[in-house]
Amino acid sequence: MMLKRYFLLTFLLLTAFFSEAQKATWIWYPGDYEIWLSNQMQNRRTDRGSFFPVFWKVDAHFVLMDFHKDFVLSQPEQVAIFTEGNYNVKIDGQLIEGQPSSILVPAGKHRINIKVFSQATVPAIFVEGKTIVSDASWLVTFEDKEWIDETGKTSDISATKWLQAGAWNFNDPKKLPSQFKLPTTAMQPIGSQIKGNEWVLDFGKETFGFVKLQGLSGKGKLIIYYGESKEEALSNQGAVTLDVLQLNGLSKKDSVMPLSKAFRYVRIVKDATVQLAGVSMLHEYADLQERGGFTCSDPQINKIYEVAKYTLHLNSREFFIDGIKRDRWVWSGDAYQSYLMNYYLYFDNPTVSRTILALRGKDPVTGHVNTIMDYTFYWFLSIYDYYQYSGDKTFINQFYPRMQSLMEYCLGRRNKDGFMEGLPGDWVFVDWADKLSKKGALSFEQLLFCRSLETMAICAKLVNDNAAASKYQKEAEQLKAKLMSTYWNTSKQAMVHSLIDGAQSDNVTRYTNMFAIFFDYFNQDQKAAVKNSVLLNDKIQKITTPYMRFYELEALCAMGEQNFVTKEIKDYWGGMLNLGATSFWEEYNPNKKGAEHYAMYGRAFGKSLCHAWGASPIYLLGKYYLGVKPTNPGYATYTIEPALGGLEWIQGKVPTPNGEVGLYCNKIEIKLSTANAGNGTLIIKSKTLPICTEASIVAKANQTYEIQVGPGKQYCVSYTAL
Repeated sequence: MMLKRYFLLTFLLLTAFFSEAQKATWIWYPGDYEIWLSNQMQNRRTDRGSFFPVFWKVDAHFVLMDFHKDFVLSQPEQVAIFTEGNYNVKIDGQLIEGQPSSILVPAGKHRINIKVFSQATVPAIFVEGKTIVSDASWLVTFEDKEWIDETGKTSDISATKWLQAGAWNFNDPKKLPSQFKLPTTAMQPIGSQIKGNEWVLDFGKETFGFVKLQGLSGKGKLIIYYGESKEEALSNQGAVTLDVLQLNGLSKKDSVMPLSKAFRYVRIVKDATVQLAGVSMLHEYADLQERGGFTCSDPQINKIYEVAKYTLHLNSREFFIDGIKRDRWVWSGDAYQSYLMNYYLYFDNPTVSRTILALRGKDPVTGHVNTIMDYTFYWFLSIYDYYQYSGDKTFINQFYPRMQSLMEYCLGRRNKDGFMEGLPGDWVFVDWADKLSKKGALSFEQLLFCRSLETMAICAKLVNDNAAASKYQKEAEQLKAKLMSTYWNTSKQAMVHSLIDGAQSDNVTRYTNMFAIFFDYFNQDQKAAVKNSVLLNDKIQKITTPYMRFYELEALCAMGEQNFVTKEIKDYWGGMLNLGATSFWEEYNPNKKGAEHYAMYGRAFGKSLCHAWGASPIYLLGKYYLGVKPTNPGYATYTIEPALGGLEWIQGKVPTPNGEVGLYCNKIEIKLSTANAGNGTLIIKSKTLPICTEASIVAKANQTYEIQVGPGKQYCVSYTAL
């Protein structure tokens, strides 16, 4: 009986494996669909009704693509073929006449080649038979380097570079990748005011989508003013986005605006000759599933977490974008933070990889990512983190050449001292801050550059480019040594902001110092010194953007200052909630009053009131309170180091590639459920020796204890919190 059960179970597992492995999907050249789709999305931006394109080089997809794969069949197989573009099909090098929608592949070993041409959309194929299906195992190239000589002999194509096909989740041959749209759901306003021919509608909270005008008819003009705040919607000249309709005797019908917009309030001003029955909207969203979560004993922190989730979700679209009102673009610095938040909420790797590829574009490299020097470095850092969290080595194998060419661009732009310094065409950003000097070689840029070189060394080793790995590692070590010796100021007990003409500036800012803490570039004495001389020093220029508050609070968490960070989160993000925020802003300065909060970039309503970098509590609470983080790629090993941060209890879960790590912690008890794969280390700080019946406890220094935990298990620990 046991043997029969064993064979039945084996059969079911194999059946499930092969049915999943043989699922057909649309495929394309890796990175091309991502570039094409980002071009579609980013060029939807408008400003006061005018088309507003990106500032940087826009790349395009390859228009001719060759797909192939070898198959071994035990019997003949009928195979359906769908493509985006004109195509031809070969079996074993023999061209099949016409553009067949179906082919019969004989039994035996055969190679199927499909070559597709499409300028308007990305060349893509969907192939579906019983065992022959299109998936990411197919090989693709944009140049097959094939020719035929005068005798009819086909050339050797061993020089052709083949990559594994790109894919997403397009598993229906009738749903073309080029026709992809985010889903929508109908929403009604929660309130409205109608005075004559002017309507003001409130949708209750920040949202994103298409305004729908119901029962529209007549002849004349209708203008829609969108506002993240009511003040913006009421401003004829200040509203950043608007729609203008000119009706020419339209019969009564419903009309949906062609472009999605960000708003909470909508004001409609129409001629008296235009009739309107009602207004609603189609809320547009990315269908992402929450896998992470956090709750605690503090209701305000819980509210902050929920609004942070909503903020991230609104800015998680086809890609991770910066903000939903103004830019709606893919910015590398903004996206980098979204990736980190994503790892603790959705763990949606496709959106991460799509965004990374859209940002990189193609060779030749003619400028920094988004034209911003630091954003180039964040791009490198994002790949390191992506590999650490996902374990996706295939991504690095595929796109290492694009990493290498971008790094060579950076290496070629160093000054005579070997430092990165802004050259004509370079935007040195760092942060939005008053009177922040960008002159000279900034220590912050060198710090990010050094980390990028370390990332390149790791990735080069992964793809067995050992010579390059040695080169990048040496460059990183030399730069790190020069960085620490050149910028550290003993009297200030901190890294100075910049070098100007080879001499240290007198200015100390928070940026380099806080990054060097969680990059672990400082020794313990330097960390302790910087915490007091910079991070907890009110004389150092304060940070007013959530963008850099993200890293400032991370540095403090990395030093065990969660109690202080809890107060900062409540004060800073709670301050926005107290002003009525329903999503978190691009910038928040508590010293501003009233409508001053909406101004930025010299415009009364220029500030984004829903900005991705405002959602950082998701990351901080997941990584430094629940305390879960990978220590080897893909959570092969990981640590769980809970910290209450002054709270009575915390509870939540952190997603991994193989399930979630669940945790409950109060001052005397920890309950842990582990992921389905990977080995964890639970690290506890306790006044007394902890008790755990499910595992042994190892004492470490400074009242710290460790418990090794296995996959798919539950543990309960009694302890006494410090």
